[in-house]
Amino acid sequence: MAGLGEAWSVGWPGGQVRTAGTGALALAVIGVCGASDYQLEEALPAVRAGRWRELTRWPGSYLVLARSGPQLVVIGDLSGQHPVYYRREAEGTWWATSATALARLDGAPVDPVALAAHLAFGQPDVLACRSLFRTVNRVPTGHLLQITPEGARAVRYEPAAYEPVDLREAAPVVRAALAEAVAVRLDGRPVSADLAGLDSTALACLAARHQLVTAVTFADERLRDDDLTYARRTAATVPNLRHHPVPGTPDTVYYAGLEEPSALPFTDTPNAFAVSAQVKRTVLDTVLTRQGPGVHLTGVAGDGLLSAPASYLADLVRERQRARAWQHAQGHARLRQTSMWTVLARARPAGRTHLAECWRQSAAELRQNPRPWVPQARRPIAWSPLLATADWMSLDVRLQLADALTTAADELQEVPERLAAWTEGQDLARIGVDTAGWRTLALAEHGIEIAAPYLDNEVRRACLAVPADQRGAPGRYKPLLAEAFAGTDVLPSFVLTRATKGGFNALSYAGLVQHAPVLRRLLGPSSRLGAMGLVTDGPVGEMLARAAAGQATAQGALHAAVVTEVWLRQLEQKAIWWEVTARVAAA
Repeated sequence: MAGLGEAWSVGWPGGQVRTAGTGALALAVIGVCGASDYQLEEALPAVRAGRWRELTRWPGSYLVLARSGPQLVVIGDLSGQHPVYYRREAEGTWWATSATALARLDGAPVDPVALAAHLAFGQPDVLACRSLFRTVNRVPTGHLLQITPEGARAVRYEPAAYEPVDLREAAPVVRAALAEAVAVRLDGRPVSADLAGLDSTALACLAARHQLVTAVTFADERLRDDDLTYARRTAATVPNLRHHPVPGTPDTVYYAGLEEPSALPFTDTPNAFAVSAQVKRTVLDTVLTRQGPGVHLTGVAGDGLLSAPASYLADLVRERQRARAWQHAQGHARLRQTSMWTVLARARPAGRTHLAECWRQSAAELRQNPRPWVPQARRPIAWSPLLATADWMSLDVRLQLADALTTAADELQEVPERLAAWTEGQDLARIGVDTAGWRTLALAEHGIEIAAPYLDNEVRRACLAVPADQRGAPGRYKPLLAEAFAGTDVLPSFVLTRATKGGFNALSYAGLVQHAPVLRRLLGPSSRLGAMGLVTDGPVGEMLARAAAGQATAQGALHAAVVTEVWLRQLEQKAIWWEVTARVAAA
């Protein structure tokens, strides 16, 4: 790259790698970035002054490289679609957006404790800078990588929480950010979009204001939702939406196609979409048939931004907003058909603790016997909930993870004030990494680029500035998006008043039953997770038996275990080699 000669990119189209400046003052953006060449040049003074956050405020999803004198700064996006990893060597620092690439430099093995944390919590920042490989560091959410002659370190550039903005005041900002996030993807290629829930429908309608959009709705009678009904009404109302239902088949279920993991495209980390790949393939097959390769808009992460996790109730309890906590607990109780006291009882423990104390409590639990399984929704809300996968691990791994958690608690320097902000940040980081993997799958198999505008920095900032108790208020479904588009002609009014949401649980259970033999082989005696002590035969076999019988089961835990097992098997076979002629970095 011009001005950044020690950095190089692999697999990025030329138009998505742009630079400004040269020598001791240079800037590069890699990915979909809405800044013009002139704006990149105009940003060089910000590079010189170290105003790093300014470089992350353009529409799109992209990586930033900035050089100012002897200092090099690498900034990924806030949601993990462009993660940053690094490792220190005697001759200097290597960095990359691929942890696997850095591990392959000398065959660094998987870190079993970091992988245990990944399975037990599903929160990327629990062990701070530890990646899934030994000797490879991960830059945490909201941090940048700063490389100087003295070494490399992760530095926070994004506030852990935002100054609160009232929902009505934020609504036009959210609308503008989403409109820009969609528009920046419209580069002349054909555009397709999911047309299902409120989140994806908003994106499809925004794109249709610019050009023809191939809109697809996965319609399987087992889902028993009203996505198709709303999609047909929307397509009949909004110009430029060419709608195509995508019917499911008996084989269109979760866990299909996992018989030979090496046949799947390799992703840099365990990827949740590997389990649902058959459904995604069926949708993208239709897109490919109707319009060919292009850009596909998805509403992924919309739920996390436009509503809020129930954990915000614990914040209301902590802040002694008793009347509001009482009112919201009543609303959530009605929605879940339970008692208000049950809702408040789940929230109170987290309202009396902080993050480090939660980690110490989890460490104490890990040192005890595994818990009997109960659905996660019946356990108390927690800063870092201990998932069912933790109870499947060997005693030795549980003890090692407990020690690592205790150390992390002792070394925690930035203690988040609000549980909802922490939970949302971790959820979005996990979704972002998974979406990056989905992008890899879609490009490899269909030549289609997945675009997730809700994960863009500016969309995320605009949404999360609205307090969680306003976004997640139980009396109105996704009030932020409804307020953002009320009174406009972007979305039909019947979409804005929709209060239902589809789900894929039926396909997940069908896949667990249909592919039970494959899953038993994956997680059985030859399991790589088992060899590392990350699962044990008894509890996993029992859970798979429950699933095959159609009984309630730890779906999320099984999902995580399966995709991690697939990833570990792929690591044994997938190798990508680059010839290195100097000290370089890779994006």
